[in-house]
Amino acid sequence: MELHDFDDIRPYLPEELPGVYERMFADQEFCMVLGYIMPGVPLEMIKARMMSCKTNLEFQKVFCYTFLEQLLQKASTGISMDTKAIDLTRRFTFISNHRDIVLDSAFLDKLLVDAGCDTTCEIAIGDNLLSRPWVRDLVGVNKAFIVRRSLPRLQLMKASILLSEYMHYVINQKNDNVWIAQREGRAKDSNDRTQIAILKMMTLGGDGSIIERLLQLHLVPLSISYEYDPCDYLKAREFQLKRDIEGWKKTAEDDVLSMKTGILGWKGNIHYHFAPCIDDYLQSLPADMPKNELYERIATHIDQEIHRCYRLYPNNYIALDILNDTSSFADKYTEKDKATFEKYLKGQLEKITDVENKDEKYLRECILTMYANPTINHLTAK
Repeated sequence: MELHDFDDIRPYLPEELPGVYERMFADQEFCMVLGYIMPGVPLEMIKARMMSCKTNLEFQKVFCYTFLEQLLQKASTGISMDTKAIDLTRRFTFISNHRDIVLDSAFLDKLLVDAGCDTTCEIAIGDNLLSRPWVRDLVGVNKAFIVRRSLPRLQLMKASILLSEYMHYVINQKNDNVWIAQREGRAKDSNDRTQIAILKMMTLGGDGSIIERLLQLHLVPLSISYEYDPCDYLKAREFQLKRDIEGWKKTAEDDVLSMKTGILGWKGNIHYHFAPCIDDYLQSLPADMPKNELYERIATHIDQEIHRCYRLYPNNYIALDILNDTSSFADKYTEKDKATFEKYLKGQLEKITDVENKDEKYLRECILTMYANPTINHLTAK
């Protein structure tokens, strides 16, 4: 397939950027957001600087990198990355657990730049997050390609084939990396599991057998660990609303609030850890294995690698001990750590103010579960 075959989903090309910049600056909401994240900087100066960015990678380095540096200083105690298991001069499809709507892939791009890579990633993003035109333009400038979700079944299959073909095109013809979450949407309870549907989508493109098609994508499991999840209370709120209101669904406004809260909220320590590329594992699997069993085996292997590479923090052990009413992991934290986490938990629960018949005990358990599940999964994988 040729690049023009992907026009509906691909990021913008360098020659398209000036027109996209003009369109974004003509949007009042976009200009308002710029004023919020770059207070005191004249719009004309921002626009001139943006117009000087001739490629998507240059845009990422000039604008996104600087913003993320400043954000990390305000909203974290630091970020780290372990790349020992892979050769960053090669191209990979990074498949990771999903905590933050925006920052999971954004931080990865920053870390790759810091590591001296000559490129970043093309990012899979769901069309449900692109409710505003300027957001669609911004992610297109930022090397994101679109995952179509809200389509009738026949159209959805065609969109999935196109998506898969594009991922193969990026790795093998554009010579770039890809980032994709292991599941559609975030794991609200942090019990990270790879959806088999994601793997099946990947094998709609490429050539040969299922294993051969996955080998062409060079899949690398990536584990993302945040000490604190700023959206934990929003996820807990969502659990209660789904429990109490039949058919309750998130709105576009809910997604915007989650994006804003995730970006600006306190994250503590952040760690990215790459497992080895699964190419060798794929080649070790029997070629005659039944399809469903094959997909399940591959998904389980990716899960185990992500779980094994988690970086756990005192919060994760404390939450599991509180849920089980034990002190099994007391050697992993101090009394001060526990008091700090209890205070944090209380503060997050107080932010939930708009739920009728607020179930404090249930909401508390939801948040504790979010922090305990990575511990359970890590210990099982080890």
